[in-house]
Amino acid sequence: MARSRCDLRLLLLAAAAAFIYIQVRLFTTQSHYADRLAEAERSENQCTSQLKSLIDQVSMQQEKIVALEEMKIRQDEERAHLKILIHDLEKRSVQKLPNINMVPVAAVVIMACNRPDYLERTVESILKYQTSVASKFPLFISQDGTNGAVKKKALDYKQITYMQHVDLKPVQTERPGELTAYYKIAKHYKWALDELFIKHNFARVVILEDDMVIAPDFFDYFEAAAKLLDNDKTIMAVSSWNDNGQKQFVNDPKALYRSDFFPGLGWMLTKSTWIELSPKWPKAYWDDWVRLKEVHGNRQFIRPEICRTYNFGKHGSSMGQFFEQYLEPIKLNDAHVNWNSEDLSYLGEDKFLTKFGKEVASATPLHGSDAVQKAHNMAADVRIQYNDQEDFERIARQFGIFEEWKDGIPRTAYKGVVVFRYNSSSRRIFLVSSDSLRQLGL
Repeated sequence: MARSRCDLRLLLLAAAAAFIYIQVRLFTTQSHYADRLAEAERSENQCTSQLKSLIDQVSMQQEKIVALEEMKIRQDEERAHLKILIHDLEKRSVQKLPNINMVPVAAVVIMACNRPDYLERTVESILKYQTSVASKFPLFISQDGTNGAVKKKALDYKQITYMQHVDLKPVQTERPGELTAYYKIAKHYKWALDELFIKHNFARVVILEDDMVIAPDFFDYFEAAAKLLDNDKTIMAVSSWNDNGQKQFVNDPKALYRSDFFPGLGWMLTKSTWIELSPKWPKAYWDDWVRLKEVHGNRQFIRPEICRTYNFGKHGSSMGQFFEQYLEPIKLNDAHVNWNSEDLSYLGEDKFLTKFGKEVASATPLHGSDAVQKAHNMAADVRIQYNDQEDFERIARQFGIFEEWKDGIPRTAYKGVVVFRYNSSSRRIFLVSSDSLRQLGL
């Protein structure tokens, strides 16, 4: 009996041990699967979060794509509208061109952008003298951009052909911090001159800006100058401007000079010269580009002693640079000159070199650090030598003339010589480089 009880206890003990073992194994298995389930839930949550983020990003990109597509549609509509408008304006412009048998001397174009008040003042000044010679000098306004006030003002003048340059592409400057205005101006000039020379086939074009008034003999001057351009290929352009044309530095309304420095500000060039320049026209700073020796080569520019244009544009792309000191005191010619009866043959390259050389040679040379002071006390023409740019700037500053150089050439200079009148008299001051006399053949 006792043995049976012992066997039963052992059996129960073995069963209990087996049960405990099974429970432990079950608990371990459950813990393992619970951990795997928790890890799976974490992974699922992470995937859900990433999927949601991706969905949000896709949604944002889709919104941007839709916005860009809408912008493109609007721009396409604007371009189409502008093309139709430009085509219509071009048809109107061609219809308005003078129907005459006479070949014009030159087209005159006013370059405008966003200054309607300036444009009106310029146009009124030009029409005062252009109306009587309209067949010789057909008048154009070329507007850059879409300023509504300028366009309306331009179209108010029925006797003027209106052109519009519209370029919606963003401007890419070559150097950081540059003003985009200079890039837009250069592109506008190329477009307008291509239109006038190539499309409308003018032989010559006079370029003005929308902040200029002109002298009474402006058109007579350019008509006479046209013959010079045609007959002398050593002249690249004719200008109505003298950088040192301030009242105190001028005297003779008939005096004209050759210059190695491009004056701009009211100038005329021929179609053949434009055909040369157009393919290599710069992206910006077109006027300084023309002043490079590699561009104008051995050619010079004709300039008057007394300006035939006056620049009143204090506010513009150059932000009034030099205006009060150099532009505001400019003298605009008011004397009558019958240019068609003037003999301008002295401006031929060889004749002018000889004539100007003699005038420089006959001037009294002044030397020393007090040469400028001596000049004030002389009664005849004088010449003062400068040794380099710094020396020139020092002397020019004492007289009050332009100090600026471009590509080694002072403003207004011919063979390194800068000439101006002393105190509005007939007496002249010649500033000569150390190499000027040799260049003049002296």
